[in-house]
Amino acid sequence: MASSLRSLRLAQRVPQALTRAAPRPLTPSITIAQQTRRLLNTDTAPVLYSARAKVVGARTGHVEGDDLVVDLTMAKALGGAGDKGKTNPEELFAAGYGACFQSAMNASAASMKITMPKKPEDSIVDTTVHLVGDMKKLDMGIRVEMKVRVKGLSDEEVQKVVDKAKEVCPYSRATKGNVTTTIEVVKFGEGGGSKGSEGFKGADSSKGSEGEVDGVRPKGHSDYQ
Repeated sequence: MASSLRSLRLAQRVPQALTRAAPRPLTPSITIAQQTRRLLNTDTAPVLYSARAKVVGARTGHVEGDDLVVDLTMAKALGGAGDKGKTNPEELFAAGYGACFQSAMNASAASMKITMPKKPEDSIVDTTVHLVGDMKKLDMGIRVEMKVRVKGLSDEEVQKVVDKAKEVCPYSRATKGNVTTTIEVVKFGEGGGSKGSEGFKGADSSKGSEGEVDGVRPKGHSDYQ
């Protein structure tokens, strides 16, 4: 009888011991919590500024905004005229993304106590927007490449600024997960330096030979204007 009681007590203790030894559930890391707090609901966020543009004539037309008047031309690489003094959607996107990202770099550097150059020409962001895909099948997208040069900062410092700018730049946030964007930190003075952008030749600088995009001649380009 005494032996049976001892066995019963031991059996009752085992689940208690196992319960005490069970690991505590893991809590979310601080990093994940911080990332969650940084998310912005663009549907309900207060409007800081609104830009408007009216387009007539599509890629070969005319654009007017509150402070903008530009004429558009179809790039030669897409089978168009590529008229000088006119621009195209890809070039406008490259300009907008580059300017926005450089502004985000300046703000990010200030938040990290990194001093950016005082002269505008000592900080350069070269942005190339590639129109990729198949025009005939209407299956197209864009790919973005950036080269960043900052005079007076080490590559490590510039990379820190770039990484932070990726988190706060509105363009980077809008395109994340949908547009492949490659950003390369380049030593200042290489491939153009303070004299200008590397390989900058105007609206058609990203084309291969005449009538080609990334080495592939577009098909059915006359239907996409």
